[in-house]
Amino acid sequence: MHPTVARVAEILRDAGASGEPVQLTESARTAAEAAAALGCEVGAIASSLVFLADGSPLLVMTSGAHRVDTAHVAELLGVTKVSRADADTVREATGYAIGGVAPVGHPAPLRTLVDTSLADHDVVWAAAGHSHAVFPTSYDELLRLTGGTPAHVAP
Repeated sequence: MHPTVARVAEILRDAGASGEPVQLTESARTAAEAAAALGCEVGAIASSLVFLADGSPLLVMTSGAHRVDTAHVAELLGVTKVSRADADTVREATGYAIGGVAPVGHPAPLRTLVDTSLADHDVVWAAAGHSHAVFPTSYDELLRLTGGTPAHVAP
């Protein structure tokens, strides 16, 4: 098991999460890749996307079937601008590389929004710290694990 995946597994166990990370032979770097590897709907993939909200890191856990509406999210948060973070900022804010950003285990707490459409799925899959690892969870558990705020993030 990759060291970052092992760390995520430990964090999940300590938090009382119901699922364990699964290492895939194929990449799960994108929602489409993860869904294909798992044999599930792309909407059941909880993509971890990092943005900057007026310069502060923001994690958005969105359904793989959606594109985050940054203008809408800015309005929800009462900020001027929400923009995609670059790879260096993602790693600095989360401790993970793009494509493997877990919703837990960040160097410091991140403001987090969790896409309400993930509630449509009994099981959702989130990255487990590496582009070839995911873990099963539920919408409610994802909210609890992240301390996130439910939000409609896509048009």
